[in-house]
Amino acid sequence: MVNESTVTESIPAPGPNGASGFDFIREAVDLDLKNGRYAYVRTRLPPEPNGWMHIGHAKAFSIDYFVAKDFGGTCNLRFDDTNPEKEDMSYVEAIKRDTFWLGIDCRDRVLFASDYYEKLYELAVLLIKKGVAYVDDLSDQEIREYRGTDVPDKNNITSTPPGRNSPWRERGVEENLDLFARMRSGEFADGARTLRAKIDMAHPNLVMRDPVMYRIRREKHYRTGDAWCIYPMYDFQHPLSDAIEGVTHSLCSLEYEIHRPLYEWFIREAEVFPSRQIEFARLNISHTVLSKRWLLRLVQDGLVSGWDDPRMPTIAGMRRRGYTPEAIHDFLGRIGIAKTDSLVDIQLLEHCLREDLNRRASRVLAVLRPLRLIIENWPAGQVEDLEAVNNPEDAQAGTRKVPFSGELWIERDDFAEVPPPKYFRLFPGNSVRLRYGFIVTCTGFDKDPGSGEITAVRCTYDPLTKGGNAPDNRKVKGTIHWVSAAHAIPLEARLFDKLFVAERPMDVPVGVDWVQTVNPASLETVSRAFAEPSLATAAHGDSFQFERLGYFCCDSDSRPGNLVFNRSVSLRDTWAKIEKKQS
Repeated sequence: MVNESTVTESIPAPGPNGASGFDFIREAVDLDLKNGRYAYVRTRLPPEPNGWMHIGHAKAFSIDYFVAKDFGGTCNLRFDDTNPEKEDMSYVEAIKRDTFWLGIDCRDRVLFASDYYEKLYELAVLLIKKGVAYVDDLSDQEIREYRGTDVPDKNNITSTPPGRNSPWRERGVEENLDLFARMRSGEFADGARTLRAKIDMAHPNLVMRDPVMYRIRREKHYRTGDAWCIYPMYDFQHPLSDAIEGVTHSLCSLEYEIHRPLYEWFIREAEVFPSRQIEFARLNISHTVLSKRWLLRLVQDGLVSGWDDPRMPTIAGMRRRGYTPEAIHDFLGRIGIAKTDSLVDIQLLEHCLREDLNRRASRVLAVLRPLRLIIENWPAGQVEDLEAVNNPEDAQAGTRKVPFSGELWIERDDFAEVPPPKYFRLFPGNSVRLRYGFIVTCTGFDKDPGSGEITAVRCTYDPLTKGGNAPDNRKVKGTIHWVSAAHAIPLEARLFDKLFVAERPMDVPVGVDWVQTVNPASLETVSRAFAEPSLATAAHGDSFQFERLGYFCCDSDSRPGNLVFNRSVSLRDTWAKIEKKQS
């Protein structure tokens, strides 16, 4: 039994984000505690600092963190930083910021695999002394060929003939120790030699065919500098770093299932703490990609503005778009933890955000595509403050005053010279309610003689209908929003659509580059929009519902007098309709 004094018993686990019931991971953890395999629970979040955190990582991090929390255990945030070519401290800080923002608070347990380099080297020496590791002179290409396949993806474990032993596989222990020490001292060129585990070159799992443990790379490490010229491979350092930290349950996505025998082999042969690996299905969402490598290409090719582009599935991008930690955790709780991969409709994610913002976002009036509305019988120069509800879902939110005058901005789509069937907004002779204001009747419109574009709509108002109620109980079917032209503040609105046209962007025909499925219309910038004056005090990150238009978040590009708002999600809830139809 593995013991730790801080936790000594199994406790009921509510599941992620308070969901009731055990999933298969919690069942396994609970059984391990009950049968004495472990007496405490410790998990770890093991990001590689080579990119920014995305929502797929959020799922994995949430599972790790809340499993440990539910059983009274601890969770480490360990950066698996053993690939110096691609890693950087800026990625470390970005991942920490996004992890803590999500409420996954491991700030007192931030660790680095690079701190274990000396210990990992000692464990490699131990394996050499035991005769289960050797220094090999084969090149990378030769290793692939000897393994039995030259397919670069080592996860390809389709039926292959037995591999061939390296000519240097039977080197003696002393020679291997000498060569490995000289590898560390920098005597050999990059790629000249590797340290490999001696397992089984005929194993049906290619991962087990004498995997590489160390390679020579003269790359400056962002933390250790030039102190090392040999670096451990992930499959070697990962289980042993878990063991060094006393991690009880190493929770990872399903693609590591075929690596589990190797994970267990290294732990057993190194005679270290017996961490246990458990796999779960990774997150796949329609119309996006969840891979740092693929997301990096979008950034490098200029297809997005950066890692925090609001169209990106990165946590920074989602935060900038207006997503909240609560909405993300609600989504993760709804999809649950499974053992098989599946594709989640992005509309479910949007539904979770819409529900959260509906409860918390203040309502404001804004017009994206303005058309002037002139109230011909409004008293000249008069301004009236109308009372508007801040959030009908929250009585505590109260009300605000919105100025109303004789010239307003309305949405261009809210007027039609010749209305289509069932059009209940403004057209000649028709009446509508102005939100929080009066009932107006269209009397005409102005048109540019050159272009034919409507430049203004004219109407009269009924002063007895303040608040939108008619004393004579006349039926008015349409209600439109507006802002006072004299009081409106200008803003830029950025409207987002799906980043990829294809539901599965990576499923493209042979010879077709997947980036060709990027949606060219995923961003529309509306530069001449207007909003009620209360929005002038909006700060970066503030979210609002622009009535009838959607939920918007104040962007970091905003400056005094030059506000920028990102549309987080529209008001239309397609997912709710799907759920209702399914039920």
